[in-house]
Amino acid sequence: MPDLRRRNVARCLSSAVGQGSADVPDLLTEYRLEPSMNRVTITLDDELLAEVDKMIKTRGYQNRSEAIRDLARGGLRQAAESANVNGDCVATLVYTYDHHTRDLPKRLVQTFHDHHDLAVSTLHVHLDHDSCLEVNVLRGKSRDVRHLAEHVIAERGIHHGRLVMFPAEETQPHSHSHNGKKHTHLHVRKAG
Repeated sequence: MPDLRRRNVARCLSSAVGQGSADVPDLLTEYRLEPSMNRVTITLDDELLAEVDKMIKTRGYQNRSEAIRDLARGGLRQAAESANVNGDCVATLVYTYDHHTRDLPKRLVQTFHDHHDLAVSTLHVHLDHDSCLEVNVLRGKSRDVRHLAEHVIAERGIHHGRLVMFPAEETQPHSHSHNGKKHTHLHVRKAG
């Protein structure tokens, strides 16, 4: 439905609701309106708004609302990660490092062997003569995964590091028809 027509329908609905019209359900059925979004007014200082606008341009958002929604989702996701310290998670730990730093590759390998219960897989990439990138997939209790990540990122010689966590729930013991053995999995919880 074109934007102008949509606004007119919204005005009609608003007016009809205000007058207690019984035709509102008919209008909703006729135009099959999607669930509405709530309009919220926020106040941002000039510097913060400039940063948001720069992000909009860089990432190619269509408007400020899309960008603010993504930022809100990211903030909520981060808050959920912080609140989920006793829960399970799946995560990626990504970092770059100088492989010439004394014993660093050896210490990293030992750290992940010491935490084999959390480490699922590692991807190692040679970026240039001195630098390497590693991506580690981790699974376990959020507090343990975060502790391991903080330890790795704090190692001398690590240049950049970031942990991305997703809350997960362990299933009850069950079996699948393909092998019949009882086992459990972690299932990533849906956002929202």
